[in-house]
Amino acid sequence: MELSLNFEPVYQQHDLWMEIGRVELAMEQLDRRTEQERVVLRPRLESRRHRLLEQLQQLSA
Repeated sequence: MELSLNFEPVYQQHDLWMEIGRVELAMEQLDRRTEQERVVLRPRLESRRHRLLEQLQQLSA
């Protein structure tokens, strides 16, 4: 009897959670930036986080 496990979906979820954590950390540290940088970076980070969460949701489906 051969046991074959596919961990690919687990790795993908892990990678997505790690990236979401990085994006959220960057968002938390925006207060260290100038106002001009925050205006530019916040929408980009929010968009990236949204896309990552969508990808995670698709993997879970």
